[in-house]
Amino acid sequence: MKKFAMAAVAAAAMTAGVAQAYTVGTFSDGVVVPNVIHNGAADTTAVGLINQTGTPISVFWTFFDQNSNHVTDGCFPMTDKDYAPFVWAANSGLGLEGRRGYLVFAAGIAAAAPAPTACSAASAAAGLLGGALLAGNAFQVDAVNMDVAFVPVIDGGLTLVAGTNLSTMDANSLMAVGGAATVGVNGTFSMRYFVDGTLDGGNETRIVVWSTGDQRGTHTVNMYNDNQDRKSVNFALAFRELDWFNPETIPGRPAAFVDGFIEWNSGVTPGDFPGVPGTDLATLAGSVFTYSVISAPVFGAI
Repeated sequence: MKKFAMAAVAAAAMTAGVAQAYTVGTFSDGVVVPNVIHNGAADTTAVGLINQTGTPISVFWTFFDQNSNHVTDGCFPMTDKDYAPFVWAANSGLGLEGRRGYLVFAAGIAAAAPAPTACSAASAAAGLLGGALLAGNAFQVDAVNMDVAFVPVIDGGLTLVAGTNLSTMDANSLMAVGGAATVGVNGTFSMRYFVDGTLDGGNETRIVVWSTGDQRGTHTVNMYNDNQDRKSVNFALAFRELDWFNPETIPGRPAAFVDGFIEWNSGVTPGDFPGVPGTDLATLAGSVFTYSVISAPVFGAI
């Protein structure tokens, strides 16, 4: 209990000011888990899903890599009022240990006349179920260190390219997700960091950046410490739609900048979507989402 209490205090302190129009915990036609990885059953992302639709649904899931390439997918039915645990290490299949990516869960029709049944080809082809009420939560479970880290789950609604088959989603299928910030509208972020000048074993931060655009490149930002001192620095994002970077390695970071935030105007490049000619992320309200994962020995937790 002490560890959980300390972790809760740390989480409250370390996410202060992160209010970029995110929503979590509501019900919609799908959700995105923006940062997913496993290194076997003892270190894995675990997701919990609840169906409040009032009817059975088919839950189609797809795992994308950091460049938004389709890797693997599946489907399972949920009855009304059902809770379904989804442990990534148990569902990933072979060869994905240590491979970071993100999961999209989409609610499809489960039963109707004429008869697409749960997880059938007809159900997948029918697309998102209008009015579906699906919600999710997620944690990174580290059994070796006896720690559980909260992973934010981005609420829908999901905006998909017209005609998307829920069983064959690709890099261009997901255009936006309702719970994230909108590209070009409220895309200035205060990204929290807490480090100690050593790269291993002390206070460590990793910043997660997820979007439906193309975020690759070098980003010039203002970095602040806890005395309101400012310095302009740069950080690089190497992957198209999901990155996980260490702010402690930013070139030019002053040694005294160990506790503070990075102010980032996302600058995510709009992406074109086949099947929606002449449109891009800016006109389709593309999405961007970021959060910090902080490991602090003083709290004994992540």
